[in-house]
Amino acid sequence: MRFDGRVVAVTGAARGIGRAIARAFAAEGARVLGADVDPSPVEGVEMHRCDVSDEGQVRRFLDHVGPVLHVLVNNAGISEFGDLESTPVALFDRVIAVNLRGTYLMSRFAAPLLRAAGQGAIINIASTRALMSEPNTEAYSASKGGILALTHALAITLGPAVRVNAILPGWIDVDGEELRPEDHTQHPVGRVGRPEDVAQAALFLADPARSGFMTGQQLVLDGGMTRKMIYVD
Repeated sequence: MRFDGRVVAVTGAARGIGRAIARAFAAEGARVLGADVDPSPVEGVEMHRCDVSDEGQVRRFLDHVGPVLHVLVNNAGISEFGDLESTPVALFDRVIAVNLRGTYLMSRFAAPLLRAAGQGAIINIASTRALMSEPNTEAYSASKGGILALTHALAITLGPAVRVNAILPGWIDVDGEELRPEDHTQHPVGRVGRPEDVAQAALFLADPARSGFMTGQQLVLDGGMTRKMIYVD
């Protein structure tokens, strides 16, 4: 489906996964508005400065959108980690504020615009960290787990006018790292993920013709990693 004439808002659009998503919608003909604390230019995207954890800034960003919004992609997030017993509690609060509160605020204040559009869609970018963890990732994992709960809550509140789904990316190479062969081969699909993989999933979830019977769902996009059993010799 082309998104000609559709209005799409993407948070955290200046880099990484958010940038790829914003560019993908723009390439499909949408008017795309990007929100970011550092709104570096993105080709084909109207960039605006916005800290999604701040209610006033969220409201001001949505003022630029217009009377309707067809798709909201809540991608903005920070991934700060620290030792459980020594890291300041303020770090936990900040991660929750950006990742979870930001998703809530943007969805809450965008809801009237999405309803007005008809067949609106919210796509929340969570993480496989909502399902599995490494040590000392409490704040990030809690924020992404909260996004999953928020996703199904919003789906029930906003349906049937607005569908709400979540994408759970696994290892996505957002920095063009020099990766080892074993980094790729540990994925059942044979490679590490790319931002464009997430962008294609977002296009699918935004299209009512292809995903119109999906809401409140979790789309795990991790190359099969969470399905792979690991044994220690």
